[in-house]
Amino acid sequence: MEKTDKKYEALFTPWKIRDVEIKNRIVMCPMGGTSLFGWFELGGCHFDKEAAKLFLERAKNNVGLIIPGIAPLRDTFWGKWLWQNPKMFEELKVFMDEIHKTGAKLFIQLTAGMGRSWAITELVAPLHKNKFTRAIIKPIIDTSHELASPSPQPSRWAHDIECPEMTVEQIHEIIEAFAKTAKLCRDAGVDGVEVHAVHEGYLLDQFTIEFFNKRTDEYGGSFENRYRFAAEVVKAIKEACGEDYPVSLRYSVESKMKGFCEGAMPGEEYTEVGRNMAESEKAAKYLQDAGYDMLNADNGTYDSWYWAHPPMYMPENCNLEDVAHIKKFVDIPVVCAGRMDAEVGAKAVAEGRIDAVGVARQFLVDPEWITKLIEDRLEDIKPCICCHSGCFNFSSSKGHANTQDLADTMGLARCALNPETMQSKKYSVQPAKKAKKIAVIGGGIGGMEAAILCAKRGHTVTLYEKTDKLGGVFIAAAAPEFKEKDKMLISWYIRELAKYPAITVKMNTEVKDAASLGADEIIVATGAKARKIGTPGADKAVEAVDYLLGNKEVGENVTVIGGGLTGCEIAYELYLKGKKPTIVEMQDDLITTKGICLANTSYLRDFFKTNKVPVYIETKVLEIGDGFVTVEKKDGTKEKIVADSTVLSVGYIPAPVLEKGKNVHVIGDAAGVGNLRTVIWGAWDVCMKL
Repeated sequence: MEKTDKKYEALFTPWKIRDVEIKNRIVMCPMGGTSLFGWFELGGCHFDKEAAKLFLERAKNNVGLIIPGIAPLRDTFWGKWLWQNPKMFEELKVFMDEIHKTGAKLFIQLTAGMGRSWAITELVAPLHKNKFTRAIIKPIIDTSHELASPSPQPSRWAHDIECPEMTVEQIHEIIEAFAKTAKLCRDAGVDGVEVHAVHEGYLLDQFTIEFFNKRTDEYGGSFENRYRFAAEVVKAIKEACGEDYPVSLRYSVESKMKGFCEGAMPGEEYTEVGRNMAESEKAAKYLQDAGYDMLNADNGTYDSWYWAHPPMYMPENCNLEDVAHIKKFVDIPVVCAGRMDAEVGAKAVAEGRIDAVGVARQFLVDPEWITKLIEDRLEDIKPCICCHSGCFNFSSSKGHANTQDLADTMGLARCALNPETMQSKKYSVQPAKKAKKIAVIGGGIGGMEAAILCAKRGHTVTLYEKTDKLGGVFIAAAAPEFKEKDKMLISWYIRELAKYPAITVKMNTEVKDAASLGADEIIVATGAKARKIGTPGADKAVEAVDYLLGNKEVGENVTVIGGGLTGCEIAYELYLKGKKPTIVEMQDDLITTKGICLANTSYLRDFFKTNKVPVYIETKVLEIGDGFVTVEKKDGTKEKIVADSTVLSVGYIPAPVLEKGKNVHVIGDAAGVGNLRTVIWGAWDVCMKL
């Protein structure tokens, strides 16, 4: 602690939740997929050793309070209640002994369910819509139970599915399950439980919000009725576990909702249709008086998902002001989460504005980040870039439910930048059986990751980069002003390379003859090149990378051809710079690629809608001219768009300098265009075998 910078000192002071003392003010917040009782596994709930390993490693690296991800009270598959599995809690008790040896504390988060926010997938949605198949799969997965909501309403993810109304009997069954499960947690040595959640538009939150709750019984209508479910949950837990057993509540201060599937932008003036600040002031006190001992707080619902899961477009500390305000109305500790900066968080704690700082996905990227903070090694912290592409890539576009792959649905909380996270059986650094000379061609993220991993395994590596900069196409991707974490990541890689004497970096070196490298193995990581289009006048357009790197200037009115992620980010940046962008996309929505989190895509879609950025979907480009772009819409009508400049963002194609062969391995975008996750995980897939 002697080395710790004074500006962080407030983070390393003790505090209490009821009678439980926490050694510091850093809370590892819950993340879907990190439940100690498993997540969406076909075999049913069990003590999850992979999650246990994740938490124990973080506990050994100085986290104060750990809150694992949601544990559904009733198992998603087969419908067994958690409290019906005593063996699981016996294993939990042994694990808690190990956690306590580190000085950390741990609360288990239990969920009433998701209701309309249950991320029903494209695979499951058709089975639910058909009464016959719904009945057949019910013993395995009861979709009607998972979707049950306060009142009949459309699913957030599949708007053509109506969620059924939850019965009073089901409500009472859930309350009883909270109490029984919490007692088993207490008996296993768990320090407290967290109730999930009057937060993020999950089931308990839906009951509290008039916009979703149209009930006329004791669980709908008045303020007290709408908050009754959440209040009865904590009272039941206290009755089962004792008044002194800590119960935290995951809580959204404001819903940040303008309507169904429509969120509010930061700083926007709007009419709140969910929980506004006036109600929140009353609700926070009411929930405290009901028995809750802590508020683990941020903002948002699934309709404004970017508040609870902030992408890189959201400002850092985006929820701090609202959470700090709500603390004035309660006497219990309040934690604030949402892109929290350690220095800003420490200052807020020191000033008494919040009690602790909630951090989530930074723990997935770098398990040692608190230790590095304590030791004043900030430059060694690998930054989270808020991409959600490994940890939480629930994706959706117009007319589609959650398009996430089944493997991802069953494997949340993995990390695009750190393959070992929640995948330690598949990815781990093992010494090579034979030390080799490795040549890596290309100094982008994939090439640098490959070089570092090979060096860690005992190989000697020479990295060849044909330009004078490391980072490859990611330099362009990181160029926009809102990509500060991406820029930090490139810098982190460059510093990391320098730590390994076994790595030699040769800049301004283009490899033309593989035989001259004298390498046992060659890794090709030369990335991709921009796709061309045959549209008349395409040569007048600016390539996306040239725009991002500042190689070519653009005018006032800019038409962006391509509404994928890159095109939308370019349009977003153009707007922030005061330009007037227009987006033209052939698909029926913006960013239709699966694997890109809805929190990220819905921000951009909502931003363009709020700021009246012209968006043409299901539209093709006929001609790019001087000062205009001619397009044809789905109905056959043609339109000439004023365009001082046109930016082409229509995708990329692999550009390997060598083809895959004996001792030649092609990775990253050179093998197949993807994202940072496919680049990094792909590098590990190859380098672990060399």
